[in-house]
Amino acid sequence: MTPNTTIRAEGIVKTYGRQRALDGFELDATTGVTGLLGPNGAGKTTLLRILATVLAADEGSLRILDRDPLEPDDRRHIRRRLGYLPQDAGFHRGFTAFEAVDYVAVLKEHTEARARHDEVRRVLDLVGLSDVAGKKVRALSGGMRQRLGLAQALLGRPELLILDEPTVGLDPEQRMRFRDLVSEAGHGRTVILSTHQTEDVAAVCSQVVVVHHGRALFTGGVAELVELAAGRVWVDSDRDPRALAGWRLGAHRYHHIGDPPAGAELVEPGVEDAYLLLVGPHVAPSDANEERDAA
Repeated sequence: MTPNTTIRAEGIVKTYGRQRALDGFELDATTGVTGLLGPNGAGKTTLLRILATVLAADEGSLRILDRDPLEPDDRRHIRRRLGYLPQDAGFHRGFTAFEAVDYVAVLKEHTEARARHDEVRRVLDLVGLSDVAGKKVRALSGGMRQRLGLAQALLGRPELLILDEPTVGLDPEQRMRFRDLVSEAGHGRTVILSTHQTEDVAAVCSQVVVVHHGRALFTGGVAELVELAAGRVWVDSDRDPRALAGWRLGAHRYHHIGDPPAGAELVEPGVEDAYLLLVGPHVAPSDANEERDAA
């Protein structure tokens, strides 16, 4: 591994019964925010669980923070230096918000009580939960519980931060705050962010990996991904049946991606356009939900 490489995964395979969740997955990640973008079932969560040392791969090689997670001593070393937000953090509902994060801090070997409590208060403040620190987890909203999960992941200023669908349940204001937090976290450390929200990728990621059927279809910068859709996005007053995917805009026009007809009104593509071109029309917006606000 080069000095700046935090994660190097080569040929990672993970199988559940007859289903191959990861099929020779490749990833190099350095400091900054890397977004894993893909539909549900693409293998993103399985990959993150392997990177967080919760699972072991069936095949392939993996180095994290220049350590081998299959070696017990190396695995302990990695765990001390990473923060992990799974899709369900699994907090005890009878804990207060403070107690829930404090419990995780104890598990992370923050043994000195005063310093540990200061750190718990710091991360609760970062995610905007200081005013509900004494409230029971069961009384928190879904968005608050999601932010509580992010708080425990930020304990100890980890060198590697792994976040699985972190914006689920957040309202627009909370999502903006989250993006600011992740952007700040990406300075001097590595953040791996799994999402199916193209807006999150466009807002915070320096590198994006499009994941589909357990493989990386694309790895590169956000601008490079968008460039794949250049000249392949157009608008029209009518739906074009030849388009790979299309949806109605709020201004009673249709946004299309695919191979445009002659004379089409081309528009600048976005991350979502390139993503849909890569993974195919089966993840495009359905007819039942095609109404969108105009950009």
